[in-house]
Amino acid sequence: MAVKTTTTELDRSRVRLDVEVEPAAVEKELDAAAKELAREMKMPGFRKGKVPAEVVLRQLGREAVLDQALRRALPAWYEEAVTDARVATVGDPKLDLTGLPEKGDPLSFTIEVGVRPKATLGNYKGVEAGRREAQATDEEIDAELEAQRHALASLENVDREAGKDDFVVLDFVGKVDGEPFEGGDARGYLLELGSQRLIPGFEEQLEGAKAGDQREIRVSFPEDYGAEQMAGKEAVFETEVKEVKEKQLPDLDDDFAADAGGFDSLAEMREEIASKIAELKGQQLEGEFRENVVDAAAANATIDIPAELIVSKASEMWNQAARGLARRGIPPDQYLQMTGKTEEELVEDAKPDAEKALRREAVLAAVIEAEGIEVSDDELLDALRTAATAADGTQPTEEDLRKTLDRAREQGRDELLREDIAMRKAVELLAEHAKPIPIEQQEARDKLWTPEKEAAEKKSQIWTPGS
Repeated sequence: MAVKTTTTELDRSRVRLDVEVEPAAVEKELDAAAKELAREMKMPGFRKGKVPAEVVLRQLGREAVLDQALRRALPAWYEEAVTDARVATVGDPKLDLTGLPEKGDPLSFTIEVGVRPKATLGNYKGVEAGRREAQATDEEIDAELEAQRHALASLENVDREAGKDDFVVLDFVGKVDGEPFEGGDARGYLLELGSQRLIPGFEEQLEGAKAGDQREIRVSFPEDYGAEQMAGKEAVFETEVKEVKEKQLPDLDDDFAADAGGFDSLAEMREEIASKIAELKGQQLEGEFRENVVDAAAANATIDIPAELIVSKASEMWNQAARGLARRGIPPDQYLQMTGKTEEELVEDAKPDAEKALRREAVLAAVIEAEGIEVSDDELLDALRTAATAADGTQPTEEDLRKTLDRAREQGRDELLREDIAMRKAVELLAEHAKPIPIEQQEARDKLWTPEKEAAEKKSQIWTPGS
């Protein structure tokens, strides 16, 4: 690693990291920044992009180039420092850079940041936690049967006007400014009215049409339409309805069960559907049970979480969500408009979940320490193998996995993976020793009055006149 770190624990779940970056690493980043600047510099006697780094440094000055180099390198050095210090940070850091180093000197800076709170464990083995029974309801079974009926439905011609959920077979030619456009025509096109497969407003204008009818349909392409040359433009479609079809659903009987899956009877089909729904629910409810187990262990522990740490965690959760939205092509600002809330309001809403997340992380970290849970290299390789396995089941070679693990070690990322696996092992340990109880019993117990709960509630109440 290029950094050396000294850690000082502060109060209220914060630490200060005194970081020193070795001179060679600083000079390497300085040289890289100079070469990057050289690509855009124009100087007599040199072709564009071919100005030597030492000339860039003389022209712009070491301090200016170093300033740019540090802006680019500090995030990576921060991550290295956190990894070296082995702390689990919460929220954004406060960085203090006292000055720029002279050539041959190390770079020194300090970081103050929130960290995961520490938990003093109470009883954590054998805790009682609610577990729901994985059962399929009649409504869920009926919904699946209805979906399969629609999948096996037939389309029959009808001599009447088309309505929503009917199908029409049509020919159409679309024009913009009187000229046909690519992809704007089709023959024998099967369209379900109400499916919203075509441009908004198109399908509604076909309702009431009968076979043989011709209609002129006027629509506007959305401003965010995929084909940019068509976005926002008005179009006219000359259409002719060839057929109107109605979906005919099969009767729910033994014949349907045989056609749908080779079952001997409808009753047998219902049993199979119920079994599959229960199996899927069981996987989901097992995750809920494990969360309840961790929450029960956290409830028995002593964990002091400062209010500002909860806010930092809530902000961190929103930032992660915003990055996820952006990866899916949804700008965070657009999401805020959709929800009708500000970023501050979303952070405020996230505070209860943020506090719960901190409690869970704190108690699991304490269990790892108390139980001496360790993660072997083989477990690391198994985790990497699972992550790298392709959708078709193709697995990476052992050599590739070893190289990936070696790179992770060089970058300090193996410790993050190791902690993640250790956390999962801690959850498994707690769940293995837990006592499942009906979820109704847990909910009733959580509502029971105790002197401790009353004292806590009074302590948290805000004084108002007359209270």
